[in-house]
Amino acid sequence: MTQGRASGPQTLIGVGVLAIGVVIAVGAAIIPAEAGYAGVGPNFLPWLVGAGLILCGALVVWEARSGGFRNMEAPSGSGRGYWPGFAWMSAALLLNAALITTIGFILSCTLCFVLAVRGLRSADAQGSASTRLDMGQLLRDVLIGAAIAAPVYWMFTKLLAINLPGLTNTGWI
Repeated sequence: MTQGRASGPQTLIGVGVLAIGVVIAVGAAIIPAEAGYAGVGPNFLPWLVGAGLILCGALVVWEARSGGFRNMEAPSGSGRGYWPGFAWMSAALLLNAALITTIGFILSCTLCFVLAVRGLRSADAQGSASTRLDMGQLLRDVLIGAAIAAPVYWMFTKLLAINLPGLTNTGWI
């Protein structure tokens, strides 16, 4: 980007962030404002996020219109998207959404983690022979995914009393 010149795409990004903030703020206005625990109502967080996005969007628009993003480094990585990596990441998210009520939160999020990591690794190793499946790495990914998903599940279900889909009715898996 050349310094000192306003950029249309940069302005569009700011307008997009601003619009998302406005949509969230409008949604927050629909949520009842009755105070709950500690005097904070259910609309507090959406209002906070909406206000933050509106502020960030306005700052991005101002920055873009007053000369563009200054001292911006050239983008790193490939000039084109890596579609196999995108497919792995998309499969991770879609399967998580489709399976969470069937196989439970922990297993679904573990699968999501494993597939997402596979996508990131394949994108990082584009064109090299290291994209083949390594069973040791797969087992590590499964264990790491479960080590992340299980405490999150237990924190939500046991400490916060928020029901997440489980594999059994015990509340532990």
